Amino acid sequence: MSEPNPIRNVSDTALWVAVYRAMETERSDALFNDPYARRLAGERGQAIVDAMPRGKSMSWPMVVRTAVMDEIIMRCVQQGARTVLNLAAGLDARPYRLSLPPTLRWLHVDLPDMLDYFRERMAAETPRCELEFITADLREAGARREVFAKAASQGPVLVITEGLLVYLERDQVSELARDLHDLAHARWWLTDLASPMLLKFLEKQWQPKLTQGNAPFRFGPAEGTAFFEPYGWQEAEFRSTWDESKRLKRTMPGAWLWTLLSTFQSAQKREAGRRMSGIVLLESRRA
Repeated sequence: MSEPNPIRNVSDTALWVAVYRAMETERSDALFNDPYARRLAGERGQAIVDAMPRGKSMSWPMVVRTAVMDEIIMRCVQQGARTVLNLAAGLDARPYRLSLPPTLRWLHVDLPDMLDYFRERMAAETPRCELEFITADLREAGARREVFAKAASQGPVLVITEGLLVYLERDQVSELARDLHDLAHARWWLTDLASPMLLKFLEKQWQPKLTQGNAPFRFGPAEGTAFFEPYGWQEAEFRSTWDESKRLKRTMPGAWLWTLLSTFQSAQKREAGRRMSGIVLLESRRA
């Protein structure tokens, strides 16, 4: 008889990713230090990694995403961001682990159960900036708009949606993009972005477990960052997960073979492969 799926909902994926941050932190050549990750992940997080096909060996894209987002967040703060609006923040401990200015306002937004879990495990820790926890279901337009209006009161605003968009329907992302531009008046929006190619690649590997756990991957627009243009956003920076994995020396198992095979592809196919998955910084056209 098969083991029960440890993933119960989308929130549980935060436990899964926290294990990868813990694994990276425990390396002698770690790209970042998250001393809270193992505590936050807990036994369920480890159970999810153990249950996922190639769970441990597939840590590399999550590690790359964390490291690259750390870099971009710090740069945006240096360029004047006064409020960080972290949506579906999960177990993100950046307010505690990054060297942030104490005057920075960080809004950590998530569902009640996840927020309670995070606050309980971080109760003894002191954030490095002005951290405010906000309970909100972002699927509810009224609650979402209230949070965004609060963020807009002290700009410039940097929005983070790490690990969120891929779980949303296309129309939900459209509404989010519009409201972040029109109501939150955000200047920057930092997110990870999948493509149809990535969703297809993961269809047999991870999608069955995620679907069974009510957390299927959904959003991977064929038009890439152009999807966001009608809502007032433009691509400021696209960091290919593949390229960054080579820069940071956190490549996937067998990366050498994929690199070799790519030399026989057309330039168009190589570029599609580069943009299969990435970390994206969008900027409001208003800025």
